[in-house]
This record gives sequence, C-alpha cells and structure tokens, in this order.
Amino acid sequence: MTASSAPDSTAAAGQISYKDTLNLLQTPFAMRANAKVREPEIQAFWAERQIYARLSQENAGEAFTLHDGPPYANGALHVGHALNKILKDIINKTALLQGKKVRFVPGWDCHGLPIELKVLQGLSSSERAELTPVSLRQKAHAYALEQVEGQKAGFRRWGIWADWDQPYLTLQKNYEAAQIGVFGAMVLAGHIYRGLKPVHWSPSSRTALAEAELEYPDGHTSPSVYAAFPVVELPEGLAAQLSASGLPAEAATGAGGLAVAIWTTTPWTLPANLAVSVNGRLDYAICAVAPRGEGAAPAASHLVVAAELREGLETSLGLTLTPLLTVKGAALEGIVYRHPLLERSSPVLIGGDYITTEAGTGLVHTAPGHGVDDFNTGKKAGLPVLCPVDEAGTLTAEAGPFAGTNVLKDANPTIIAALEATGLLLKQERYAHRYPYDWRTKKPTIFRATEQWFASVEGFRAAALEAIAAVEWLPASGRNRIEAMVSERGDWCISRQRTWGVPIPVFYHRDSGEVLLNEATLRHIQGLIAEHGADVWWQRDESGLLPGAYAAEAGQWRKGTDTMDVWFDSGSSWAGVLQERGLHYPADLYLEGSDQHRGWFQSSLLTSVAVNGHAPYKRVLTHGFTLDEKGRKMSKSLGNVVDPAVLVEGGKNEKQDPAYGADVLRLWVSSVDYSADVPLGPGIVKQLADVYRKVRNTARYLLGNLHDFDPRPQAEGGDAVPLAELPLLDQWMLQRTAALIDSVTGDFERYEFYRFFQALQNFCVVDLSNVYLDIAKDRLYVSGAAEFRRRSCQTVLSLVVERLAGLIAPVLCHMAEDIWQNLPYPVAEASVFERGWPTAPAEWRQPELEAPMAAILELRALVNRQLESCRAGGQLGASLEAQVQLDLTAGSEVLVEALGWLEHSPHHAVDNLADWLLVSGLRIGGAAPEAVLQEAEDAGVRVRIAKAAGQKCERCWHYETDIGSHSAHPTLCGRCVTVLAG
Repeated sequence: MTASSAPDSTAAAGQISYKDTLNLLQTPFAMRANAKVREPEIQAFWAERQIYARLSQENAGEAFTLHDGPPYANGALHVGHALNKILKDIINKTALLQGKKVRFVPGWDCHGLPIELKVLQGLSSSERAELTPVSLRQKAHAYALEQVEGQKAGFRRWGIWADWDQPYLTLQKNYEAAQIGVFGAMVLAGHIYRGLKPVHWSPSSRTALAEAELEYPDGHTSPSVYAAFPVVELPEGLAAQLSASGLPAEAATGAGGLAVAIWTTTPWTLPANLAVSVNGRLDYAICAVAPRGEGAAPAASHLVVAAELREGLETSLGLTLTPLLTVKGAALEGIVYRHPLLERSSPVLIGGDYITTEAGTGLVHTAPGHGVDDFNTGKKAGLPVLCPVDEAGTLTAEAGPFAGTNVLKDANPTIIAALEATGLLLKQERYAHRYPYDWRTKKPTIFRATEQWFASVEGFRAAALEAIAAVEWLPASGRNRIEAMVSERGDWCISRQRTWGVPIPVFYHRDSGEVLLNEATLRHIQGLIAEHGADVWWQRDESGLLPGAYAAEAGQWRKGTDTMDVWFDSGSSWAGVLQERGLHYPADLYLEGSDQHRGWFQSSLLTSVAVNGHAPYKRVLTHGFTLDEKGRKMSKSLGNVVDPAVLVEGGKNEKQDPAYGADVLRLWVSSVDYSADVPLGPGIVKQLADVYRKVRNTARYLLGNLHDFDPRPQAEGGDAVPLAELPLLDQWMLQRTAALIDSVTGDFERYEFYRFFQALQNFCVVDLSNVYLDIAKDRLYVSGAAEFRRRSCQTVLSLVVERLAGLIAPVLCHMAEDIWQNLPYPVAEASVFERGWPTAPAEWRQPELEAPMAAILELRALVNRQLESCRAGGQLGASLEAQVQLDLTAGSEVLVEALGWLEHSPHHAVDNLADWLLVSGLRIGGAAPEAVLQEAEDAGVRVRIAKAAGQKCERCWHYETDIGSHSAHPTLCGRCVTVLAG
C-alpha cells in the first residue's frame, strides 16, 4: 500500500489541484531499509540507553538463563553460527519482553589443537625451534583473543544481545580454576583413574581423541585380508573329535594342516596379534579345503570358520569348504596357533557377543593394544597389552621386520606382501566401511593403547541416565539419542598430549612412577591457577607447584605434561559460568546443534552428574545443520557457501551481492523448521527479502497514515475513538490482531518460530494489506482529516502498529525499533523493548465476528475474480469503474445472515458492502443491469458486473451521478465537495 494508490488529485478541466486536499502518507520511516547504515544506528541507540543491561536487571519477572555453548575461537563466522546465536537471541529477547530477568553470557572455547596448529603454522622453522611451552601458550592465548574479538563483532552486528563486555572464555583464570575444581571433585569421588587402554589416537595430531572429536566421512575403504593362522596345538577334547572324524592330531598340527581363518580391515595390527577370539555360543565348522577349478594349493588342508558363513566364504575365497566336524566355539578354546609373520604362538580365546556372523569368518584377530573389545578380552585372559606403534603411527622394533613402516602409509602393503609370501593369505580386497577420522586434521585415526587419564563413566552411568530422564528434550528424539550414547559409551579419555590447554594437575614419582593426586595438591593447584592462570603449571617447577607439606621432597616428583580434553573444558561451564556468575544452575535451557548430543550436551551432563548428581540443564533444544538450496552440505569447492557477513553487509559488487541487513538473516532463522537440517541460498534470500519488504511496507503504510493522529481518548482531547463505538470492520481487525497475538505468543513459548513467520506473513499480506487497508484507503485518503470514519481507522492503525512492532521485535529487532522510533506521536517508552510483550484487551476478542466476515470475504473473492476477468478483457480498468448486482438464491443462507449483520451496523459510512467490494455501485436483487460485462454463480450467489453509472470524481475516483452539480468544483462528487467545505 503506497501513496500512489491514492486518487489522482489534479483536475483535468481547469488548473485546480486537489493534491493538498488528500490525506497522503507522511512518515520519515523509509520504504527502503538502508540496513547497512540504519541497523548500526539502532544498535548504538540500544547501547547508549543500555536497553539490554537495564531490562536484564530491572525486569520484575523471574530470572531466565539460556546457557551459551561456546563456539570455537577460530575462524570467521558462518551460517551455522547465525542459526545458533540468532535462535538464542530470539528466545532471550522474547523472555525480556515478557518481563523476565535475562542474562546471556556469551562464551568461547579457547584451548585445543586447532589454535595450537594455527600458531605453529605462522612460525618459521627457527622460531618453532626456539618455542617453549610458555611462549607457545602465550602466542595461542593472543591468537584466541584476537579470534574472539572478530567473532564477537560479527555476533553484535547481527543484533545479538549479551554481556559482551563480560563473556566467558575457557582460558580465563577463574574459569580454569573452576574446571580444576570439577576435575578434583571427580578425582575425590573416585571417578578419575589412569590406565593403559586403547584409545582413539590421531597420528596426524599426535594425541588421544575423544568420541566427540571424531567424524566418519563417506567413501572410506580399508585393505581387508583373510588369512590362515596355522594350528600347532589342540586341546584334548577337540583333538579326539577330529581324530574320530578322520583328521588325526599329527596331521592337524603339522605343516599345511589345520588353520584358523581370520579377517581384518587393519592388516597393520597383525604384528600386535596375541590371540584369536571366538564366540562360545556360535557353531564353527572344521572344513576340508580344496581349490575351486585350477586354483593354487590352499594354505592349509583344513580351516576353522563359522558354520553360518561357510557357504559365503566358499564363494568369496574361491575354495571348496567341506564340513568335517561342527562344534560350538567353546570347544575351540585352548587351540594354539603360530603367528603367520613372527616367531611366536598364541591361543584361541572365548570373546564376547561382539563376535558375530555379519561379516568375516566368525573368528576375530585379537590385538589387545589396538581395540577396545580386544583389550577387554585380553585382560580377562591375562594377555599383555602389546602396542608396537609410536605416537606418529610408525611401527616400532616390537613389530619385528615391519619396524619403521607407517600404519597409515606403507605398513599395510608391506604386511600384506609378507603374508602372501608365506602362503597364508587367503584373499585381499578393499572394504568400504565407517572409519573414524580426526575432525581437525581430516585424517584417519587408529586405536592405540597408551597411558591416559580416564573418567570412569561406569561409576555414574545409572545416575546420568536418570538425569537424562528428568530433562525436557526438544525434539523428544533427543532423549533417545543421548540415552543410547551414554548407555553404550566406554570410559571417557580426558588426557591430551598437547601444550595449549588446562593441565591435568598430577605429579609422578621420578623412581616408582607413583601418582600424587589428592585433596591437598588439588586445592593448592586450583588456588595457584585462580591467581595466576594455567600458565603457572609451565612457568614453575615442582617446588613452586607442590603444597608446603611436600616442599621438602619436591625433587622426587615430576609434574605431568598432559592437558585436559577440550570437551572437559567446555563441559565444566556449568561450574565456571552458571555457578561462578550466580546464574540459574541447572540452566533453564541449553540450545545447540544436534551433534552436541555426543559433544557439549554429554560432557556437561557427565561432569555435572559426577559432581552434583543432576543434569546442568532443565531443557535442551537442538537444531539441525545448514545446507544449500539443493540439500547439499556447504563447501568452498562446490561454491555454494552463503557468507553471513556478505548477506548482511553486501559484497564487493553490491548489485550482485546487496546488503540485505541482519534482519533478513534473522528472518531466515525464524522461517525454518530448525529441528531438521535447514537450507539457505540466493533464491531463499531473495524470497526472505521480499517478505521483509512486505512487512516493512505494511508498517510504513500504518505509520504514514498516523501523522496527524493523537492516540489519547477523545474525552482527553485526543483522537482515539472508544472501542465500543468502532465500526464492525475495525472491530474485526482488532479481533484478528488479538488472534495473531495469541498464536504468536504460543509459537514463541513452544520455540516454533517458523509458525510465527507464517502467521506474520499471513497477517501483513492478507488481513492487513489485502483486506483491511485495501478497504480503508478511501477512508484514510479521501475523508475529512477529523471525520469519524478516518479517526476510527486511525485508532485501529495505532493499536495495530504498536503491537506489530512488539510481536516482530524478537526476530526483526531492528525493524521493530525503527517502527517505534518513527511513531508520529509520543509514547512512554523510549524503546519497543521497554513496552513489554504485546497483549490484547478482552474487548478486542470477538470471535463471533469471524464467521460473517469470512462469508463476506468469500463473496469479495468471487467479485474480484469477475472484475479481474473484465480487466483482462479490456472492459474495465479500476474496480471503481464497476457496479455489482447480486442475486441470492437457495444455498446462500450464511451470506444472507452475514449481510444482515453488516446492514445492522450503526456505521454505514464504513460498514457498507460497496466500499468493502471497492466498487462504485451495488444492488442486491432487482433487475439485472444493462450491458452485463461478466456473470458468475457460486454457492447460491449470482454476481453480475457492469459499468458504474455516472462519471468519475476527480478527487476520490468513485463514479457518481452528481458530478457537475457543484459549480465551484464541477469535477467532484457531492461527498468530496462536502469534505472541502468543511
């Protein structure tokens, strides 16, 4: 709706101009947002008046804490950041408007390998050689702070409200001290231990990794091999059974006799083989082996394989496997086989239910140093933990002839070639499967047994599952996801072999290796870190770190060099932020991406439960990931990345990449069902910009028509018409506004922002622009400035625009404030956010108006279709050139009742069907007009369209029969003449 919709104002006959007699739009609220300039001005206004700070402290309602999961302090912000932080801001701004005390403390995760690597990459080789742990940490600290400032500026530009001057950083002294406190509490509760266990190890990062630091890219293949391990000794019972079946023990254990068949996708672990494991409950077949066709002689005369897999193995191995004897796996225990590549023999053991017949041979090559199941099986059997692989992934001297090869490079082909040379290789092939990669370096990991520090999840797993059940998960599937992860996870490896992090505050006896870690040492180190920061661990020697009671023996102790897993860092934020800063603990809400069920949600849960017995949150809301418009992951190689900075500020070529502003980015966040993955691309941005413009132009039309309106009641000298005296159309508009407020309030309370987006569009485009304002433009432009029909409309516009500003404020915060600053009359509140959440008085709520209005709007749509047909045929131009005649027949009872409702209105100057249909003449019943242009019937209503009688009024564009009756204004109708006279 624009001023161009107003009637033309210049009389053709003479020089009289009626332009100044119309009530045209007047407002400084521009049609174009100019967001690049205007949004920062609005943000400066908020900052100057301390809107967020004052509301967060002075609101009268309860406190509300949405705890910020810390993004990593590295790299430019992307649309995933935008989705996350804007969702949080929408929720916080809604809570502030609802009168709650909201303190949002933004955070950053500042330790860890990526920052350490960034620092190292920026140094020359000579500079690296001169690095000390302290100097490396200082450089990493400075780099992290620089990254924080860059990201902070981006978040603020998006209109995010937070304690920006007091964020939490995991490198802050008080935070690190609180983290040591969490670690210490878990130590004293018996949940922390040191042990030699296989862990996910990243040769590319040279450190242990947690589950949350792994990713599983598509397309990974491994070199899998089937191999025969020759049997050299049989248990008595099995030997007797085999002998009775025609295979004497001497033949079975002799050269080329019986072998156990294994399958592995990690040939590099074969030098670490110390056993073969079977499932005691499965059936195993001892088969005579013959080549198929003219194949080579088999590696063994007989093979042991799972009975269920025998037929498939015949095909895949190209062998004929004739069952000689079938036994349970338990009967195989006690077999001793010779290692196929090294001079040692090892036993067949009973493993667990992890041994299945889904793939392989049903017999599992077991290397206790390179797999969790292998480790557990070996531990039960008393096997040593052999791990002949160093931190770089290179096989050591314990791997015999394979020492010096790298497990991710040349070890596999070298070992496979050696296996082939022995004649014990049954088959090799590539095998596609899920395989863990280091999420930072994007390179494969391995399982490697090392001495690490662990949190024993077993010690509090049951309590963690109970805590999960007490939390509200949105969507509800989140509970199932995290329950499954916590139920199945092994102990949490919390130590890392890096420098940039919080130290594990432990001392080792230089001779015995005994660990010194107790309440006194923990409390002392926590105090030192609270005062000096974690650097103190590297700056001081043992005498400067140990408490006084150990000062005399400081020379006997060596401080540890491991740092804590960064997930322990961020997972301690409930202590370092919620408790430290006096916020709600448990927090009212955690909100992050769905990947955090294995990350921050889980690490926070485990530490909180281990220390305090309950979850750190009452409610957890998750969102999906951002994709392009085709549903693909965004990547630079595909050229489908949407840079939020370019979307907001524009690109180098602003014609190609215009500056849409932060509100369009925020509108996108509100428009998507974020519970699933969400798309964004140029086409979507343009659609959003169009919706944004429609809302803005609607607001501009409302403001522009209020330039001479005083919202005080008429009884107090203002212009506002009492609600009870409003025409039906105005009462219906307030009912629609009340319904919008009710639905949007529910949408925000349920965090279903996409429903708000849909309701906002429908309200602005349909209820306001297409219906109410379309009908009202004659009242607003043509009426006398102070006429009832105009003032009653202005009364509604002022009530609607103020509430519209409040409803959009959590999402379109800049536009909402811009509307508020451009209200053409004084209000008590300087900011829209000081008004509070919009409400509708009880007298607005008249749902009984909906049915008759719906019937009339259906008629209006029918008439509009016929008018459009006339326009398309060139028979009519504007709808005011037409007159309409209606015949109501059987089946139109609902409409008849609605027309009766309209007829009984005391305000016919507003509530009349001709004005609502935007035509110059209307007749119900009677004879058909002459020269009918268009005719249609629907639901008992016959509509006829004809040209209106009379001539066009030069001022209001209505066709009237009294044009020329007034000598002073020969081109005007009587109504317009009266307005000018008065």
